[in-house]
Amino acid sequence: MDAVERMLDADAPCAEVLNLVASIRGATSGLTLELIEEHIRGHVADPDTDKDAERAKAAGELIGVIRTYLK
Repeated sequence: MDAVERMLDADAPCAEVLNLVASIRGATSGLTLELIEEHIRGHVADPDTDKDAERAKAAGELIGVIRTYLK
């Protein structure tokens, strides 16, 4: 965010600022996905190891939906 502020203060071209903001947005979305997925796997159900097939399936579906939403 400091880099965006510096670019704005320096009157950088709009396209450069927008590219930086888009990069930040992508990185934030990726990190958010990782954190939510790890939370589901660690605290709700791990679709790869849960012995309850129905719960494992539901957790896998939830992770899939979140992946789609955060793309």
